[in-house]
Amino acid sequence: MIAIGSDHAGYNLKTEIIEQLKAKNMVILDVGCNGESCDYPDIAAEVAKNVAEGKCEKGILICGTGVGMSIAANKVNGIRAALCGDYFTAKYTRMHNDSNILCMGARTIGPGTAAEIVDVFLDTEFEGGRHQRRIDKIKDIENSNK
Repeated sequence: MIAIGSDHAGYNLKTEIIEQLKAKNMVILDVGCNGESCDYPDIAAEVAKNVAEGKCEKGILICGTGVGMSIAANKVNGIRAALCGDYFTAKYTRMHNDSNILCMGARTIGPGTAAEIVDVFLDTEFEGGRHQRRIDKIKDIENSNK
């Protein structure tokens, strides 16, 4: 299952991404918003919580720039949220960083680019190997701040 959420600025792009995922028969947990004005940290926390607890495999967050969502989501232990605005970044954040939440800016990329980013993020596997050592170091930093 994929958790997805947006604030009001990202709502229209979120609805397009949901349709894209449904066309691929993916199970989606939409945590909001429904177009109304809202606070992005609330949405980011809900998506991140579902991913961190293993209820959802990955997450997608969309706001105006994607920056606020990525900052908020990364406050949750176990989350590696990556702000991606291009195909290459989305691919390599999965391969090398094992990122589990994709963040995008609805005001910075168009729907076609967003669709490509979502596809590569969800289809790319983590390479492991030398990258796992680095992920373990990130987890050590995270655990030392509890």
